[in-house]
Amino acid sequence: MKCYISRKDFLIGGLFCIITMVGCQQQHAPQTPAEGEVLAQAVSVVDTQEAAMMPAPAAEVHTVIGVGDMMLGTNYPSTSYLPPNGGKDLLAEVQDYLKNADVTFGNLEGTMFDTGGTPKTCRDPSVCYVFRTPAKYVEHYVNAGFDVLSIANNHSGDFGPEGRRKTKEVLREAGIAYAGLAGTDEYALFERNGLKYGFCAFAPNSGTCNLRDIPGAQRIVKKLAEMSDVVIVSFHGGAEGANHQHVTRKTETYVGENRGNVYEFAHAVIDAGADIVFGHGPHVTRAVELYKDRFIAYSLGNFCTYGRFSLAGPAGIAPIVKLEIDREGAFIGGEIVPIYQQKTHGPKIDPQKRAIKTIIELTKADFPETPLSISPDGKMTKQ
Repeated sequence: MKCYISRKDFLIGGLFCIITMVGCQQQHAPQTPAEGEVLAQAVSVVDTQEAAMMPAPAAEVHTVIGVGDMMLGTNYPSTSYLPPNGGKDLLAEVQDYLKNADVTFGNLEGTMFDTGGTPKTCRDPSVCYVFRTPAKYVEHYVNAGFDVLSIANNHSGDFGPEGRRKTKEVLREAGIAYAGLAGTDEYALFERNGLKYGFCAFAPNSGTCNLRDIPGAQRIVKKLAEMSDVVIVSFHGGAEGANHQHVTRKTETYVGENRGNVYEFAHAVIDAGADIVFGHGPHVTRAVELYKDRFIAYSLGNFCTYGRFSLAGPAGIAPIVKLEIDREGAFIGGEIVPIYQQKTHGPKIDPQKRAIKTIIELTKADFPETPLSISPDGKMTKQ
């Protein structure tokens, strides 16, 4: 039978012999500098070999999920716009995906409370949308794992100051962070898995942190960057609908309203210290981009919008975007999970993967220079 001795064993054996010889010599004579050097060199060789064989430590990875517009049904102007079973089934199909992250974000369209407030003026309630979701529906967001919501949009003021105040109370009692109102709730701070997150949200609507005031947005982001490890920015901006899926890199207007230059905004807040930018507002899916190793989604579309939203064509598909980042917020990788909605149900996983296909096409068209690669199954990597 043959006996094999590995290089490692040989080195260790040689070292043992050297140590033994030196020890014997020490009994008869003082150790000379040359002998000490030989011993140090032998130990150094073995240490170097051992270090080379050890695997490198794994990089620290944190996960953040972002989705678009959410409104789980409204009892105004009629309770007929509320979902069956108290809305408990709306997020059931995607709940496991949403909970599988350190932080999960979405945009809360409308208010969430039970009584009071003054609805905004509508000449025709059948076409003027005013949203008031029952307060108890907040448990559906909690059960789905939402950590933070934007309240910077054109529906957060649907029931005036009282509606906003009561909505904030409901979210606060549920333990969900929020931001987006000028002068009162411009940012939020929270911690998950040893990382401090800062969050702020912007829109072009009255009472919200102004998307069009880019220097003002940068001041908020810089402040958050000093207080947190990772800064997440949300914006509700850009023109709406199937004819406005492309990012123009210019100021966008819709029904006579300045909806901001979302490209300029997203780059400016990253320059100021933001790490992730989640956009929504156009009610359709738009392109994504990497800028300075930071991730931007220009519109996450309609995610869970029951009863009162048009879901025709591209308005009925959207992504769940899951990001992997390091503890400084830099992009490591990610995944797009495609969903679709219909009038009778909440988001379901889309076997046709339409949102993935749409994002790939729009990203190639609008940001050919981005170092972001998206596979047909939704995996995102840096090139």
